[in-house]
Amino acid sequence: MALVIVILILALLLGGVGLLVEGLFWLLIIAAALLVVSFFMGAARRGTT
Repeated sequence: MALVIVILILALLLGGVGLLVEGLFWLLIIAAALLVVSFFMGAARRGTT
């Protein structure tokens, strides 16, 4: 019974770590997209003035 509890706790921990890594990956993608958009918006604004 103790082995089942240990395996369950390990599965929950590894699942939580995987979810955290996946969330950070998507956050990185969103941040990179915002950086590119803001770069082009700044370049367009600078070119018009």
